[in-house]
Amino acid sequence: MNPVLPKLTDIHDPVLHSVLLAAIDNKTKPLGSLGRLEALAVQIGEILGTQQPVLTHPQMVVFAADHGLTAQGISAFPTDVSWQMVENFLAGSAAVSVLARQHGLALTVVDCGVNRDFLVGLPAGTQRAGLLVRKVTGAEYGTADSSQGVAMTFLQCEQALSNGMALVSDLPGNALLLGEMGIGNTSAASLLLARLAGLDIELCTGAGTGLDAVAVARKCEVLRGVLALHAGATQPLDALAAFGGLEIATMVGAVLQAAAQRRVIVVDGFIASAAVLVAQALQPLVLQRCVFAHRSGERGHSLMLNALKAEPLLDLQLRLGEGSGAALAWPLLQSACAILREMASFASAGVSEKSSSVIA
Repeated sequence: MNPVLPKLTDIHDPVLHSVLLAAIDNKTKPLGSLGRLEALAVQIGEILGTQQPVLTHPQMVVFAADHGLTAQGISAFPTDVSWQMVENFLAGSAAVSVLARQHGLALTVVDCGVNRDFLVGLPAGTQRAGLLVRKVTGAEYGTADSSQGVAMTFLQCEQALSNGMALVSDLPGNALLLGEMGIGNTSAASLLLARLAGLDIELCTGAGTGLDAVAVARKCEVLRGVLALHAGATQPLDALAAFGGLEIATMVGAVLQAAAQRRVIVVDGFIASAAVLVAQALQPLVLQRCVFAHRSGERGHSLMLNALKAEPLLDLQLRLGEGSGAALAWPLLQSACAILREMASFASAGVSEKSSSVIA
């Protein structure tokens, strides 16, 4: 499979990097006293290519789809929860809905392959506010069962990637926050991590939506069989097609497009990180544009972050998904930019640099 994907360029500019470092170092504070917020400010400045970064029209996009593998009993919740949660997002009542509203994030839900027709009964051409329907031909209601065959054909995977690229191109702003919904998608993420990072599936498999120890062991056994069935799927897109899901594939396309457009990409938890794992395997420079919001309580996420050499901003033991961690981390990005733009330097404030070591 060789879909046309964006080609990324190295955004590291030694001159700009030095200017940004000098600017943050010369603020009225002890050197390095704002900790990781300083590195975050420099990273955002580099992504946006400016000494005065402003985050505009941030877009929280929740990618949703169903997974055929759930037929093997790998989730604590029935698949109907996927479409029910999409309705909850659209009603403004889910956690990510509340957080997006609190932080001024535009929220869009993308039906990548949910087992539901969200437009049924509506006049032809009618759209629902906050919803984009981007189903894939032949997989309109979810992936196939990856324990029996590939989750997606190459053509379906390619269409999902293209859908993700196109929808980001149509969104305003310079920041993309990743969210997802799909019963069974921790299994897809675990499979991708195991295959692409070369890890044993037992290390990558967790409780997902709340499985007990016996059910996790059963889930691990199922996933080990899936890996064996698709032993030849070792390349990133082959693995993506073999294991799914449609929301992850669409998210991969979205990440690549956002990276090509030099948007700041705020990565949520385990499943969003799985999409980035695939994207960076295709285009390593994608990581320059990524800010990792948090370390999830899902077992495999620390291993995923290690594979990506990523240091998350928060560690709250979240495992909700939806983009909730990305939304919670968002104010830190805003603060980093504000510090860089608005905080006085020693020279502008008339403060002696020699006194910087005792400023509290």
